[in-house]
Amino acid sequence: MSALRLVKAHGLGNDFLVLAEPLDEVIVPGSVADGVWSERARDWCGRRRGIGADGLLVASAPPGAALTMTLYNADGSRAEMSGNGIRCFVHALITAEVVTADRVEIDTDAGRRTVTVVHRAEAEMTSSVSMGAVGSGTEPSGWSAIGVNPDRPVAHLSLGNPHAVVGVDDVHAVDLGTLGAMVPDVNLEVVAPGPGPHDVTMRVHERGVGVTEACGTGACATAVAALEWGLVAPDADGAVGVHMAGGSVRVFVDRASRTAVLEGPSVVIADIWVEQ
Repeated sequence: MSALRLVKAHGLGNDFLVLAEPLDEVIVPGSVADGVWSERARDWCGRRRGIGADGLLVASAPPGAALTMTLYNADGSRAEMSGNGIRCFVHALITAEVVTADRVEIDTDAGRRTVTVVHRAEAEMTSSVSMGAVGSGTEPSGWSAIGVNPDRPVAHLSLGNPHAVVGVDDVHAVDLGTLGAMVPDVNLEVVAPGPGPHDVTMRVHERGVGVTEACGTGACATAVAALEWGLVAPDADGAVGVHMAGGSVRVFVDRASRTAVLEGPSVVIADIWVEQ
């Protein structure tokens, strides 16, 4: 029986298992291999009977092709992209000496993304991610059931994965677990201005996972929505600080192109070998 090497890392408490030995082929959606890795994600990400994580990130490095990241949520569903996950992905592969460069192009189900290491240390690293254009999304199934006050600002956005951002008075007063479960096909963010003039506070219920401490794509969707609503002004560098339960990130938004760059930390927790 052979063993697989996993590196566990987190971005602001949003934790992932990263396959540190890249596959030779990209995992095609709906393939037999896709089903195998989906099952492994459910088993390994379980908090009580597995290792525990919000998701599994599988690396592929086909000859002559870009490095590819395939993301499985804790429930085994396949997701397009994760802003925290892709930082953890690069950090884990640097730890495993698979990646040595400070600038890495990575193919995802949401398209190609570029990760640039801003500060490198052994256990903690800060990276920026070119997240691409933040597009308009559609109202998810079941949206009317959650009963959002018509006076509250709402934005349905896409970063390759779907988001619904809702402006509220107090993010901590929202029963996010209940509301998020009513719209399971979307990442639901609630946002309020502050604590500073260039900051917003956000909580998130992630599709396929539940309430998490942080969400990178959600932070980008939140920053774009908050800027367009006039809830926040960018700082002198053009960044919006997004504060979450697990910590804070900076999101740089080009309002003309509606593109976003996400900057935040990642921390390697453990090197793990599992039997397959």
